[in-house]
Amino acid sequence: MRLATWNVNSIRARVDRVVAFLERADVDVLAMQETKCSDEQFPHLAFQLAGYDVVTHGHNQWNGVAVASRVGHEDVETGFAGMPTWGDPPAEEARALGVTCDGVRVWSLYVPNGRVLADPHYAYKLNWLDALREAAAGWVRADPGAKVALVGDWNIAPRDEDVWDMTRFEGATHVSPAEREAFRAFEDVGFTEVTRDLVTQYTYWDYKQLAFPRNKGMRIDFVQASRALAEQITGASIERAERKGKGPSDHVPVVVEVAG
Repeated sequence: MRLATWNVNSIRARVDRVVAFLERADVDVLAMQETKCSDEQFPHLAFQLAGYDVVTHGHNQWNGVAVASRVGHEDVETGFAGMPTWGDPPAEEARALGVTCDGVRVWSLYVPNGRVLADPHYAYKLNWLDALREAAAGWVRADPGAKVALVGDWNIAPRDEDVWDMTRFEGATHVSPAEREAFRAFEDVGFTEVTRDLVTQYTYWDYKQLAFPRNKGMRIDFVQASRALAEQITGASIERAERKGKGPSDHVPVVVEVAG
C-alpha cells in the first residue's frame, strides 16, 4: 500500500491537482486535511472517476478531513472518544476521521493550530493531543497487532531542525516544549513516527515573503504508526514538487510505503 497524507488547504480549489497527484504517484490511500467544505460540497465525482471512494467529515469552510481509497474502506468513525470541543456553543470540530483501508486503520488528523501561547486555543490543542493519545493507547491495548496510522497536519515541529530558523520561533506555538512533549508522548503508548529516519525535508511553506523559493519552511506533517504497522513501513517520501506551479497548497504530501 502507498499511503499519503496531505493538508490540501481547500479541496474545491485544488481537486484537479490532488487527483492528478494520486494518479501520477500511484497512491492507494490519501488522508486529507483542511478540506474546507461540508460533506455535501466535497467534489466526490472527480475522485470516483479516478477510481477512488472518498469518506468525508466536514461542516463548513473551516477544518475538514477526508480519506480517499482505491482499496476499499470500512468502519468509518468521525472523531475519537474524549475529543475536546471548541467554540460557542462548544462542539466537536471536523478534525479527525478514522477509516480502515485494506487492514490499516487510517486516521486523518488536523491538529488544532494553537495560535499563540496565551490563547485558549493553545490549551485546547494540548488537551486535544492528550485525548488523542489516550484514545490511541486504548486501540493498541485492545489489539496489540492493530495496524494504526495517525497521519496528518500535526501543527508541531518536534525538533529544532524542523523549522528554517529557530530564532524566529522563540516564544511561539508549534515549537513549545509542551507541544513537543505531547508529540513525543505517543511513543509511550506504542507509536513511532516512521518518516523521520527515511526522509528529511520541510512539508510546509507560508505563501508570504517568498517562503518557498527561500526554503523558509517547517516540517509539521507526520505519520505516527503503531508497532505492528511500523514494522511494515519500507519507504517514505515528501513530495516537495507539489508546492510548485499554479495554485498549490501551502503543504505537500507525505507518502509512506507499507509492505503487504
